[in-house]
Amino acid sequence: DVLAGLCGALLAQGWPEWEAALGAVWLHGAAADLLVRDGVGPIGLTAHELMPAIRTLLNRGAGRPA
Repeated sequence: DVLAGLCGALLAQGWPEWEAALGAVWLHGAAADLLVRDGVGPIGLTAHELMPAIRTLLNRGAGRPA
């Protein structure tokens, strides 16, 4: 599950639990939005499709605590 993996990854990086949960949910949704904007989905997005979009967002600096 992508959302659980994101949350675990953020926790492993030292994020507080609440912020890790919020960050994971935000990244998950933002990745889906990015894919839909690019013409993928919106029905039936897969984990295989979400992971590169999440990496793109993280490389842009999204999801970093202030």
